[in-house]
Amino acid sequence: MFENFDFDIIARSWQVLIFQGLAFTAQVTVLAMVGGIFLGTLLAMMRLSSIKALSWTATVYVNGLRSIPLVLVIFWFYFLVPYIGAWIIGSPTPIKVGAFTSALVTFILFEACYYCEIMRAGIQSIPKGQASAGYALGLNYWQVMSQVVLPQAFRNMTPVLLTQTIVLFQDVSLVYIISLPDFVTIASKIAQRDGRLIEMYLFVAVVYLAICLLMSYGVKRLQARIAIAR
Repeated sequence: MFENFDFDIIARSWQVLIFQGLAFTAQVTVLAMVGGIFLGTLLAMMRLSSIKALSWTATVYVNGLRSIPLVLVIFWFYFLVPYIGAWIIGSPTPIKVGAFTSALVTFILFEACYYCEIMRAGIQSIPKGQASAGYALGLNYWQVMSQVVLPQAFRNMTPVLLTQTIVLFQDVSLVYIISLPDFVTIASKIAQRDGRLIEMYLFVAVVYLAICLLMSYGVKRLQARIAIAR
């Protein structure tokens, strides 16, 4: 079955694939995770706010953006935002955003919607008596959230947040549509250059499978430790 396969292409290319492609994918994943969790937490607090305008705005944003395929969001942001920005500031030429900035901002804005729902569930899992105790001590809404509720919510939701990050890691491969040098894009270029698509894409699949299984195992172990600590 594999007698006609040329696995030497992997031996010749693995350094570029790992130290450039996979490193780029990991970089975007980590930055988007941090930004997405931060924005998602703010959105979750807005959705749970008693101020109708804040709650409504966050709800429309989260539900609206989650209804659009991520690949289209990346495409729109990359090609349309420069023109929208130029129209807003009155510039005769499109503003320069850049492919990396476009992709990173897109992932943060998009993943924040999913992190928001995870954080909202985590916040709602905290007994209301703890928030009431915070208010009784004279804390305001934001202080209660930041000092009482969110630390516990983050602890409870860490396994789910990391699971969503695994999905994010896989989604980063979509940056191929704007030609960013992620793991899949570099592998695709090497495969087309040498005419070895099957070997290269099989290697990519094995690497993704190994990383995602390892990350999933780590999340499972973390979840078990949190359950014991409770």
